[in-house]
Amino acid sequence: MHLCLLAISVSHTCSFFALMKVPMIKVRIWDLPTRLFHWLLTACVIGLVITGNLGGNAMPWHFRFGYAVLSLLLFRFVWGFLGGHWSRWSQLPLHPSNVLAYLQGRSTSPHLVGHNPLGSWSIVLMLVFLGLQVTTGLFSDDEISNNGPLSSFASSAVVSLATQWHKQWGKLILILLVLTHVLALLWYRWRKQQSLVPAMWHGDKSLSVLAPASRDTLRTRMIALALYGLTVVLVFALLAWAS
Repeated sequence: MHLCLLAISVSHTCSFFALMKVPMIKVRIWDLPTRLFHWLLTACVIGLVITGNLGGNAMPWHFRFGYAVLSLLLFRFVWGFLGGHWSRWSQLPLHPSNVLAYLQGRSTSPHLVGHNPLGSWSIVLMLVFLGLQVTTGLFSDDEISNNGPLSSFASSAVVSLATQWHKQWGKLILILLVLTHVLALLWYRWRKQQSLVPAMWHGDKSLSVLAPASRDTLRTRMIALALYGLTVVLVFALLAWAS
């Protein structure tokens, strides 16, 4: 009898705690430099697509957007070592075992705070192919009126391959990666009831578990600003050297 009463008591207690809402903790995940990088890169990619398709008088802007993307990519590469906790390359769960666990629904909490395993691979692939697209653009030549600033330093075979990749496969792959990224955001929003975009606006996520916050102080922001200024100088120096 006592055992039955104890079992009922435990059952009711478990039910009570199950009905209780888990307290949410607001944690700074994305520091301001990472957020600015994300939205500036988005704007530049849109500008590249529009100006590239328009051609003609829009091509000078196509080059400017390309140079801006190059400076942003250089910044992000270094910021992956200096930035906030969740912006660092070391926090991307890229190992195949992490991807498999995520697909099977067995991911650990840390792998779901920042970029999840699939999202991490999506980000890395997009940045790599954007870098390849910008690099081939520097060596491209349409043999009409537009040529990359480094095209005169490469052989005709290299220029031809770079131009072909830049205008065909590279462009197609990037469009597919961007569409996949957007579809993933929509899937999370409507199927999993998780909106991932707001955190990239204000930087915070409400979590049910404790997680380390990313540093996002005035000092780190000034460091990021100085770093981006350096990447801009490097890009301008490259263009000046090429001319």
